[in-house]
Amino acid sequence: MKKLEFRKKNCATVVMQYVVLCFFMFASLYGFSQKAPTVKSTADTTLIKIGEQIRFEIQVEVDSLDQVIFPEGQTFAPLEMVEAYKIDTVKKKDRILLQRIYALTQFDSGVYNLPRQKVIINSKDFFTDSLHINVATVAVDTIAQKMYDIKPMIAVEKSSSGWWKIILGIVLGLAVIGGLLYWFVFREKPLTEDEKVALLPPFDRAILELKKLENSKYIIQDEYKQYYSELTNIVRSYIEEDVHVTALESTTDQLIEKLELLKDAGELELDTETINQFKKVLQTADLVKFAKSRPADSVAEQDRKSVEQIVIKTKEAIPEPTAEELLENEEYLEELAKKQQKKKWFIAAAAVAGVFFISVAATIGYYGFGSVKDTVLRHPTKQLLDGEWISSSYGYPPISIETPKVMLRQEVPLPPEAKATVKELSMFIYRNAESLFTVATTATMFVQQEEPDFEKTINNLLKNFEDKGAKNITTKQEDFVTLTGVKGIKTYGSGQFSVPESKELIQGKYVILSFGGKGFLQQVLITWQKDDTYAEEMVTRILNSVEVKSEA
Repeated sequence: MKKLEFRKKNCATVVMQYVVLCFFMFASLYGFSQKAPTVKSTADTTLIKIGEQIRFEIQVEVDSLDQVIFPEGQTFAPLEMVEAYKIDTVKKKDRILLQRIYALTQFDSGVYNLPRQKVIINSKDFFTDSLHINVATVAVDTIAQKMYDIKPMIAVEKSSSGWWKIILGIVLGLAVIGGLLYWFVFREKPLTEDEKVALLPPFDRAILELKKLENSKYIIQDEYKQYYSELTNIVRSYIEEDVHVTALESTTDQLIEKLELLKDAGELELDTETINQFKKVLQTADLVKFAKSRPADSVAEQDRKSVEQIVIKTKEAIPEPTAEELLENEEYLEELAKKQQKKKWFIAAAAVAGVFFISVAATIGYYGFGSVKDTVLRHPTKQLLDGEWISSSYGYPPISIETPKVMLRQEVPLPPEAKATVKELSMFIYRNAESLFTVATTATMFVQQEEPDFEKTINNLLKNFEDKGAKNITTKQEDFVTLTGVKGIKTYGSGQFSVPESKELIQGKYVILSFGGKGFLQQVLITWQKDDTYAEEMVTRILNSVEVKSEA
């Protein structure tokens, strides 16, 4: 009996230990397991007037380490997102509550379905509930306020706000060139001391240079050769300029002989004593320069004074110029001034031409000859490519796309047989006749909530090409995925297409993008001329910008 009781006690103990162990295991598992994320959505109202806003709030409760991605962009169609507020974070015990509010509106009356919004948590998709939003019209008193017909659409010219930068750049460039030309060419530059001396009359310049020679240190430093070289150059230069004889290149005897001939001819009223004195100074200078003679300091100083008197007497001996000579001299100075002015204008024109050709060469080297040529000649597709592009959404379900120009709505009458299946059709087109470039979008809502027949609609588009005169159309097809991951079909190829107001066919290319889901179809069509590199760049840019919704 004692053994049986002992065994029972042991069994009870083991059972209790097992129960306690299981309790702690379940408690620990419960304490450390992660709760599933929760996603809720609310709206402050479901009834608004046209243009009023709804505050749509999404609440996500997750663990602190979870990664959450809220909806971004225009994902609320047919409602339009006005603003997405910052995410508000609230700590809730060991979890966090993330709240984000979106301001939504609609400018057409009716009942709209706000679609489910996708919230990504740790790479998994969670969806909010959908809502019905009633947009009521604003009551209008038609008695007090008259009703008017809807105005037709009008073309709006593109804003020229960017041209001021180009004009400002051109003006600044011209101002810089003009300033440089004025400073280096046309400006009256301040004269240096040597230039001021050079502009003095020959007599005044000779007397000034003799005064400078008097104050020089040649004699003190026994530099007689330099002293007499300058002394004779001063007097020879004066005689050559004022008396008009070749004095600088003449020997002493030749120069004296020329002066005596002028004296005998009555063209220079210079006395014999002055000529002899001049000859004596020249002979002394020759001895110093060529025979290394060293005269006394007093002789050197006296020779300078003698040369000064010779210059003065020579000035007095020159006959006064006649009226004809003065006129000829004035005409000569005028002609010289004209030549100098022409030289300045030539330098200015050469500078402008040089800057122009250097700029053109640098531009061609950077952008290439073809690009520069097409820019100057205003190639139509290059103008479109380089212009200001427009990003917008077209139709419903909306097709977001970037185009070189705004696409215009086209009124498309539905045939009777299509009205039974098509609920709504919206088409937008931009066509450039110069470059034969076209981009168009169509958004179709069907009566039945069924998947669209892509093959049939694509064949209809290709048949439409043929009906308009296109020939030799080639067709290829592949999958297409937008940047946000929406899948579609890309149909592309080439052919010979007709040109408006022409019987000739041109080689062209085309691309058709097709997207859709239950009850709707979205398509993008682009056509352009073959071998147009600028059009190819535009097509690539347009295709990369296409965004659509995966559900209506």
